[in-house]
This record gives sequence, structure tokens and C-alpha cells, in this order.
Amino acid sequence: MCIVIGRSESSIVTGTRTPTALRAHEGLPDKRPPGVERLSWNPTQYLKFGDLRLRPAIDLLSRVSIESPKHIIDLGCGTGMVSAVLRERWPDARIVGVDDSPEMLAKAREQISGVEWIEADVESWAPDEPPDLIVSNAVLHWLDRHAELIPRLLSTLRAGGVLAIQMPKNFAAPSHTCITHAVNSRPWRELLEPLTRPDPVASPAQYHALLSSSAVAVDVWEIEYYQVLEGNSPVVEWTSGTILRPLLNALQDTERTEFLRIYERCIEGAYPQGPGGTTLFPFKRLFLVAQV
Repeated sequence: MCIVIGRSESSIVTGTRTPTALRAHEGLPDKRPPGVERLSWNPTQYLKFGDLRLRPAIDLLSRVSIESPKHIIDLGCGTGMVSAVLRERWPDARIVGVDDSPEMLAKAREQISGVEWIEADVESWAPDEPPDLIVSNAVLHWLDRHAELIPRLLSTLRAGGVLAIQMPKNFAAPSHTCITHAVNSRPWRELLEPLTRPDPVASPAQYHALLSSSAVAVDVWEIEYYQVLEGNSPVVEWTSGTILRPLLNALQDTERTEFLRIYERCIEGAYPQGPGGTTLFPFKRLFLVAQV
């Protein structure tokens, strides 16, 4: 069982067009480190925490007030969890789910009907007609050149259309710093270091400035979710479905076991198991909603 027991929130909201306060490219992700390629996803591992991964999407969509959109894009749709929510909220809309993982799309097709599924590179894909709404939940932190990508997505929208983005903002958390510790702990450092990813998410102010140069209304906020996980080493289970995958795939079996032992020891110190065998896992996320 996974429960969100609370959250803290801060936000920046504007409803008028404002000049860009920062140069669009300053501090924004620009280049993927050498050796970091697209991930091969394991849908079963990813869906172990499906409820918690979906909760931020619900919070994101709660701030989208567009009326009766006819064409919706779920960019980086994965297993289709968000597409299902979009279909339920707007049953008459044409909904298109785009993802570059055939494994994730196979799971989506198996579970959800009434959605068009497209396998494509979400970084370069463009819709066949201007959509009313583009939703990208927990995707753009895997991509680069946000200063180019986000304005391009805005430019594809119909007049009055909305771009809604959610990204994890937890690269400074122990779940990630313990990865650095494990990478640096053994001779595999030379192999694994090129596969690690620097913090890909800029500050709320930087995204607000980037969006405000093209949008008439911008809403930017952060939420830190206090997630209660159950089971043994649940934080390791969580990261094994996402950021750990390229590192674990690069190691031999014995190395993988040793790497996980080092990482798990670090994680247990940062996220100790509490009463009843539960573990509290704080997780910060950044939300962006812009209307053109």
C-alpha cells in the first residue's frame, strides 16, 4: 500500500503577458551527457507505485480549466495512466498518447481503449493538427534543451490552448545523491559516470520566464509529497523502475548486486523504516501550466 499523507506547496502565478526576466537558455537543460541514451522501460516495475505516480498528474490537471478540448496530446504517455484520466474527463475529445517505449505502449494498448497510440521520439514529434491541450507528466526531466523544446510545444497549440507539465524536482534528495555515492564507491565509476544525469530541472523562476515570453497566462508551483511506502527497501524499488535502470543494465550480475548493496545501505540511513514497517519518502515535483 502507498499513501500520500501530506504535502507542502509554493507557487508563482500570473495571468498577464510579461517580459522575459531571464534569458530563456540560462540554467535550463541543454545537453545529454555522453553515453546517456533512451531508457528501456519495465512497465511492471514502473507500475508498482502506480497510484503515487498518478497523483501528481491529477494535481496538474486540476489546474487545467480549458473547456471541451477537441484534441489532446499525452506526451510521454508511458503505460497510459494519464491518458485514461484524460479520456474520463473529456470523453468526446480525440486523445493521442505518444511515447518512445514499445514496452510501455504495449501495456497501454492492453489496458486502455479509445486512445490513439503513437510510438515516436517525444522530443521531436509534432502533432498532425494543432491540439487544444498538451499534457506531459513526469517526462521532460528525461529530455534536454528545454529552452527550445517548451517554446516549440507552445507553438503547436491552437489559440487558447494549454500546455501542462509536471517534472520531478528531487535530484538533491538522498534517493539521487546515494546513487552518486554508489557510483563513486567502486572501480565501476569509469563505466557508470557517463550514464549518470545531472539535475535536468531548472528553477521555477526560470521556467516562468521561459513560458511568459509566449503565453498569456502562466501558473508555476511546487509540491512536496510525503509518501508512505511499505515493504523492504521500497525507495530502492522506486528508483529501480526509473533512474537506476541504465546503471543496473550496464553492470554484470555480481557488480549489480554489490552496487545495490551500497546504494541500499545509503538509502536506509536516509529513509529509515518506521513503525509498522513503513518508510516515509518525501518527493518534490514542479508543475507548469501555460495558456497561449
